[in-house]
Amino acid sequence: MPEKKKILFICMHNAARSQIAEGYMRSKYGDRYEVFSGGIEATRVHPMAIEVMKEIGIDISGQKSKLVDDFFGKSIDIVVTVCDAANKVCPFFPGAPDVINENFPEPSKFTGSEEDIRASFRHLRDQIINWIDLTFKKDPD
Repeated sequence: MPEKKKILFICMHNAARSQIAEGYMRSKYGDRYEVFSGGIEATRVHPMAIEVMKEIGIDISGQKSKLVDDFFGKSIDIVVTVCDAANKVCPFFPGAPDVINENFPEPSKFTGSEEDIRASFRHLRDQIINWIDLTFKKDPD
């Protein structure tokens, strides 16, 4: 069995986008990828991200917000920034042959009622899932 490729999802706060990506990627493609996430700043996993992932049967409540610095010196194969802000300040990862930037909406800017915000998180979750499926459904090289 080939060694799993290591993938690191990065966003500014490691609170929602990268956490959703980590949870989904591990759930759907964990047989082929070892999955991590980190942020330029560590905060907390956003409760609404936990909630909308639970709706599709993925529990990310045990995930923690981590600094991207925690992954320096580890051999990461694929670095994915999930927002343009992180892409602008993302540190260089020596040896990471693949660096991908995909910009998803900033959850802290979602407004409206609690249900409006929940709907925005669902839409964000679905955008991330669709992008991951289109990008990673084929076997790794």
